[in-house]
Amino acid sequence: MTEPADYTPPKVWTWNKGNGGRFANINRPVAGPTHDKELPVGKHPLQLYSLATPNGQKVTILLEELLAAGHKGAEYDAWLIKIGDGDQFGSGFVDVNPNSKIPALMDRSGPKPVRLFESGAILLHLAEKFGAFLPSAGPARAECLSWLFWQMGSAPYLGGGFGHFYAYAPTKIEYAIDRFAMETKRQLDVLDRRLAESEYLAGGDYTIADIAVWPWYGGMAKGWLYGGGEFLGVSEYKNLQRWTEAIFSRPAVKRGRMVNRATGEPSEQLRERHDSGDFATKTQDKIAPAG
Repeated sequence: MTEPADYTPPKVWTWNKGNGGRFANINRPVAGPTHDKELPVGKHPLQLYSLATPNGQKVTILLEELLAAGHKGAEYDAWLIKIGDGDQFGSGFVDVNPNSKIPALMDRSGPKPVRLFESGAILLHLAEKFGAFLPSAGPARAECLSWLFWQMGSAPYLGGGFGHFYAYAPTKIEYAIDRFAMETKRQLDVLDRRLAESEYLAGGDYTIADIAVWPWYGGMAKGWLYGGGEFLGVSEYKNLQRWTEAIFSRPAVKRGRMVNRATGEPSEQLRERHDSGDFATKTQDKIAPAG
């Protein structure tokens, strides 16, 4: 193992704007808005402000699943938040999410609008609101919530840890990559062992636990996330692979992955969604054909 250059932390840390690699411009050590910008509001009670990262996909997948299950009240407007341009630091977005992270949701279905931030909180709110994809009581509900919060606690190791140091850090640090690769493989093993004994994470039924975990760990199993699938040996987790493919085959999942997507194949991008018909008429390749 190559020894890194010695580093002695200063007595008081100061922010170096040039540090942080590819995403240095979207991270800062203070909160609050940087500019005034109101958020748009569409025609539906549910207004989503997001981007198709794994955390953003959780919410759009659930909304598409709710609509597929016949919950017409789950119709929504999805507005693209360009985090690379700093949209998340606009005053309107910060009013919805003081943490300046996507996704953020305004539920305007009641007498007073309700703001929701943190993807797990949004999933729980929607599942309870529509009485779907969440067991109502007992051990099954406890199992579902345990896996939901497992994901919320684990993602920083996968994304902020492994993903950052393996794919995005300006300098490859062997110790950091090894440390987070070890933790990520442990998490993959946790999932694989659970899925050896259960069809879905909470039991026999597909729930918000699966919807929360799949964009992260299913994305890793598919080789989409950070380009680290081969490095982590994801093909060895056979039960995780089975679960990943079963969820990927769901039409609502395929639609949910497209919403607020601004990269990749143009035909898989639906940058904003305001109606279910948008999937047929407004995919990005039809808005701006390649070439």
